[in-house]
Parts: sequence; C-alpha cells; structure tokens
Amino acid sequence: MYAIIPTPAKPGADRLDAVDTVDLAETERLVDALIRDGATGLIAAGTTGECATLSESDYEAFVACFLETVNRRVPTFVGATALGGHQAARRLGRLRDMGADGALLGLPMWQPVTVGMAVDFYAAVSAAFPDLAVMVYANARAFRFSFPEAFWRAVATAAPTVTCAKYSRVDGLEALIAATGGRINFVPNDMVVHRFHERAPSTTTACWATAAAMDPAPSIALMRALARGDKEPARLLVEAIGWANAPIEPLVANPELFAQYNIQMEKTRINAAGYSRCGPVRPPYQDFPEELAAAARECGRRWAAICRAGEQGFRDRPWTAS
Repeated sequence: MYAIIPTPAKPGADRLDAVDTVDLAETERLVDALIRDGATGLIAAGTTGECATLSESDYEAFVACFLETVNRRVPTFVGATALGGHQAARRLGRLRDMGADGALLGLPMWQPVTVGMAVDFYAAVSAAFPDLAVMVYANARAFRFSFPEAFWRAVATAAPTVTCAKYSRVDGLEALIAATGGRINFVPNDMVVHRFHERAPSTTTACWATAAAMDPAPSIALMRALARGDKEPARLLVEAIGWANAPIEPLVANPELFAQYNIQMEKTRINAAGYSRCGPVRPPYQDFPEELAAAARECGRRWAAICRAGEQGFRDRPWTAS
C-alpha cells in the first residue's frame, strides 16, 4: 500500500511571494508516522504533493527531507514531472543521486504529445537513468493524453525501467496486461483496488491512497484482506471506504470539476481528518467553493470515524447509521 503524501506547507505558503514554504518538521513526522503505522511504500511530489507549484528550492528541500527520513525503510517513488524534458531530467538526476527507488513521472506538461512522442520520452528516460524505476503517472486529465493501448504496448518494450503505472481505470485492464506481457503493474487507488482484484487477482499486488495521509489503516487493512482472500473483511472495508468518500463522490466523478479542485479537495480533507497537517494550498489554486470544501471536510471527518471504528474491531459501524 503506497501512501501518497502531501508536501506540508507552512502558514503563509498561499502567498504568491512566499519562499521557503515547506514544513520540513511535519514532513519528517508524517513520514515516520506512516511507516510506523504500516504503509509499505510512499509516493511524494505528485498532484497532492503540489509538484507543479513547488519552487525548485522547495522541491529539493522537501525531497531531501523525505528521502533522508525514509532512509530506505520502504520503497519510494518521487514525482519528477515538469514542464519540459530538460527540467524533468534534472529532477530525475537529483532523485537518483539522493537514493529514491523510483520516479512517479508524467509527460511534460506544456504541449500535448503524440503516442510516438510519449513513448520516445519514456524510452529516453530509461536510457539516461537505467537504475531508476519509473511509475508512469497516467493522468489523462493533467497531461492531455489518453494513454491508449498502443502507448502501453510500445513503452513496455522501448522503456525497460517502466515497471508500473499509477492507473485506476478498470475498463480494459485485461487488455493492457496482455498488451504489456504482464511486465507493467497497473496500480489502482484504494477506492477501486477491489475491482482490479476481481478481474486480475494475480497482478493486483499494490494500491495507492491519497487518503493514507488521513490515516493509512483502512487502505492497509483492505490490501491485507484482498491478499489473504478474506472476502467478508474486504467487503466491510470497501463499504467503509465508500461511505467515507461519499461526500466527495460528485466532485471526483466530474472530470472537469475534479481537475480544477483536486489539490484543494485533498488538502482540505487531510487537514480535517487530523492525522497530518498539510497546511494551505500553494498559488494559484487556493479558490475552493464552500460547498465543495464542506464536502471535503466531511470526508475527512468520516475517514477519522472509520479509523476509530477499525481500532475497535468495527463493533461500531458508523456508515450503517446514515
């Protein structure tokens, strides 16, 4: 279970002229808490980690603190996505030198690419950084690229360091596994991992969860139940996670709305849950309509409630009362 973490922000980080915005003490505390509480992998500097809005100095300070704190206790993937290839390569080099196990890497973010450009990009990364595993950040909304089957078939051969993909679309899963010869692990989020497991149990060996920054316990428990084949505990956890996420479902289900308010939603619900303090949103993404913010806060409160219920062996099931 890969816990995706935010990049904790100091008070005032929402100002356009802010510098030195990363709360390194909270970064260290959160990493230690997640590993202590059973997260078996960590992902940093993705969308929730505000990779696109961190200055280079803040990015390097955060990544250094993150990797030093992890100290190779669990596998790590760190975001290296950038506007262009040269900046991405600079970040990849820093991650390699600082001891990251792998990079969460999306496509360069300015101009949409063709399938050929996308395959060539990951092939070039494999050639330049042969000892750094790559998790393809397959976010079609962010990168304006559909990640079609033709891409996966080609990249599985052309880019040998691509080992996995952050990918949560259930439809067509079996075809993608076949197209890549099973060489690329398509890793879903904790909200749909049970559906991946139903369709491809032998390859559904991992999930990721931005919710883990609210407390990783439910996501870890679900992965363990699926791995053991314990159907009733897995069903119970799927219900609980679904109930906790229900307030934000209308936002998540609307592609355009979610693209506009992804970071705001994540940081709001994480702060509301109380497990970690990720601070304000960095500019220019601070706007968040109150009705959506209220839904995100309710999600955070519900997540905290199912964590308390889990500590009591689910004798109390708060989702059955609503």
